[in-house]
Amino acid sequence: MTESESLEQAIHEEVALVPYDPRWPSLFEAERARLVRLLPTQFLDVQHFGSTAIPGMPAKPIIDLLAGVESMAVADSLVEQLLNSGYTTSAEFNATLLDRRWFMRWSNGRRTHHLHIVVFGGDEWRRRLRFRDMLRIDAELAHRYAFLKKELAAQHGIDREAYTRAKSEFVLSVVGDA
Repeated sequence: MTESESLEQAIHEEVALVPYDPRWPSLFEAERARLVRLLPTQFLDVQHFGSTAIPGMPAKPIIDLLAGVESMAVADSLVEQLLNSGYTTSAEFNATLLDRRWFMRWSNGRRTHHLHIVVFGGDEWRRRLRFRDMLRIDAELAHRYAFLKKELAAQHGIDREAYTRAKSEFVLSVVGDA
């Protein structure tokens, strides 16, 4: 699959939420261990985040990993190794991202993992983990987010980018400028 085909397929992939799966944490741990073996000194930490990291949260069944590195230059230096280890990405899309790099892993024609590489301890690192942590500790907030996700999945069933953009106001209201 070419880079542009991969990105095009990802953008137009159906937004299909499934009930929380208790296997998601172990799927994260397996991929985390694989990445740490692959790049033992480059990742300062790898965290599970996103909806699959929130017990009880419906989600697209894609494990989100947040990998912290020393700098974006380090992130950029990892692209070839990650591509050779089963991830795909879009150089064009990543060129639009100032504070992270994004990769996808596929199996049986569907995405299974998203890898977000950011500066360890930086704004993006703190913001994403703060959102995860707030949803883990506040059941009412998690319930509101789950309801919103279901509504937005119904509205944007075949446009993942629109679905993601539509959730951003809620996310920002929770994390502020973290």
